[in-house]
Amino acid sequence: MRPDDNVALKTWSGAAKDLFEKDPRLLIVDDDRPFLNRLAKAMSSRGFSVSIAETVSDALAFVRNDPPTFAIIDMRLSDGNGLDVITELKLQRPEARGIILTGYGNISSAVIAVKLGAFDYLAKPVDADEVFLRLMNRDLGNAIEIPNITMSAERVKWEYIQRIYELCERNVSETARRLNMHRRTLQRILAKRAPR
Repeated sequence: MRPDDNVALKTWSGAAKDLFEKDPRLLIVDDDRPFLNRLAKAMSSRGFSVSIAETVSDALAFVRNDPPTFAIIDMRLSDGNGLDVITELKLQRPEARGIILTGYGNISSAVIAVKLGAFDYLAKPVDADEVFLRLMNRDLGNAIEIPNITMSAERVKWEYIQRIYELCERNVSETARRLNMHRRTLQRILAKRAPR
């Protein structure tokens, strides 16, 4: 643990400090290997016992076998959605503290992540200090503040599509049918980052 982390320990929420002192295990799930390695090293230097996974299937196996106390999970992974991992984590270990990270930030996904048990939701790019502070300083029961954003028409459309996609349990074919849209067109929209 770094010397300046003693100051941070004093500002941690009571629940986070207790969990950390009992079991500092952290699972980081991301398919961007350079980012994953940098974040793992940074969180390890802050006193966590870090494990990593690059896929939803590996993360689910890890969580089912030995659920960690803390988790940092990318939302979109090569083989699925990180929301499935946060759901399983909360089933296996209800007191676990998890953060969802994404480069495809949208309000509906943030709301869904919170409903599934995430403590916070951060849009990439993020640095280790921000992740660390969000993971350790949020008290149980505090609601995540969703920013009040004035959105462009394109952003409103994109948010609506994301909402329907989540309501259809991330089934592309069903979402396309409900939106009366060609499946390939929908796939292209879902693969893009949110418009400003």
